[in-house]
Amino acid sequence: MTISPDRDRLVETMEAQASIGATDGGGLHRLALSEEDERVRDWFSAQMDAAGLSTRIDEFGNMFGRREGTDPAAAPVLLGSHLDSQPSGGIYDGALGVVAALEFVRTLDDEGIETERPIEIVNWTNEEGSRFQPAMQGSGVWAGAHDKEEEYATTDEDGVSLKTALEGIGYLGDAPAEPLEEYDSYLELHVEQGPYLEDGGHQVGVVTGIVGFVWGAITFSGEPNHSGSTPMAHRSDALVGAADVITQVRRIPSTLGPRTVGTTGYVSASPNSINIIPGDVTFTFGFRDPDDEVVDEAFDRVLLEADAAADREGLDWRFEERMRVSSVEFADRCVDAVESAATSLEYDRTRIFSGAGHDASHASRVCDTGMVFAVSENGKSHTEAEYTSWDDCYAAANTLANAALELARPTDTADS
Repeated sequence: MTISPDRDRLVETMEAQASIGATDGGGLHRLALSEEDERVRDWFSAQMDAAGLSTRIDEFGNMFGRREGTDPAAAPVLLGSHLDSQPSGGIYDGALGVVAALEFVRTLDDEGIETERPIEIVNWTNEEGSRFQPAMQGSGVWAGAHDKEEEYATTDEDGVSLKTALEGIGYLGDAPAEPLEEYDSYLELHVEQGPYLEDGGHQVGVVTGIVGFVWGAITFSGEPNHSGSTPMAHRSDALVGAADVITQVRRIPSTLGPRTVGTTGYVSASPNSINIIPGDVTFTFGFRDPDDEVVDEAFDRVLLEADAAADREGLDWRFEERMRVSSVEFADRCVDAVESAATSLEYDRTRIFSGAGHDASHASRVCDTGMVFAVSENGKSHTEAEYTSWDDCYAAANTLANAALELARPTDTADS
């Protein structure tokens, strides 16, 4: 049995969510637990109500909608992603997975299909990690990877705690932020955020796992002083030490493997004046690779570089590990369900390992997990230039729907 989601409705729903927090450049600015996030959550709640789903909000703001199955004792199939965005990010990242999950349950209703297993769809809280860190916070709490109270206490740059922000937008729910029952499986659709599908001429990515990664921050402390009257030999310049290490964050991956990547995404210098030698500099770094041992080696090497840079420049330094996620290999039956769906729909598909982190990484702690990737044109994401054609959006959503249907067991084909 195959089903066919409504392409026009999928596009219309994507356009509706993209209007909430839209930027002048055609992207999204919808940070977690912001006013824009509140508005899109209200919109999504209304969409779930209209689809006849029973809804719940848990204590971390994760939003669930449930369509019952014919077997009250059967473990549910869960689908979803996230509706928060990066600052001036794209309209597809995360949102396409939520909309495709919603479209799946709408299609079941359209075609009068009952499933043995219940279906749940979800919008996870703060996947992006832009306003509050770490990333994938809501799914991490739900899956037991993070402590709820510790994550409540995380703050944004203005000192607002996550719990206060949840209360402020009215999405501090009362359901426990944990699995309320055993789950059969979790499927997530996401744009690839890389160039491999497009470069290979593929329509759909069958994701087999997710890279491991580590995020950290290093702070160098030197001596602020006059930029004109302080001789070079008398300087203790925190920015020079930081620059040396940031360069190594760029270079270390090339010595470790073809899939290793390293990034510095945030730098703060103080006092940040053109006429003062920087006294304190904090910067972030991150490394990713499918092999956790490679991630560990990259992390250790950047700390050695920081120690050497501090010694050269006469600086004090400290570091903070902000997040570490192990690599994940998805369950064969979920990978096979995605591949079988793409094959039956005659899409050109390929197996692929995700270079970005996703909520599916945490969900894999709870149940068998798989993912579907849609093509990212030019490999762009986390930018307003992010683009996935509606044809590619539909191909991925169609694959997700048919893979989920197989896992949920339509009643007319379920085993007795």
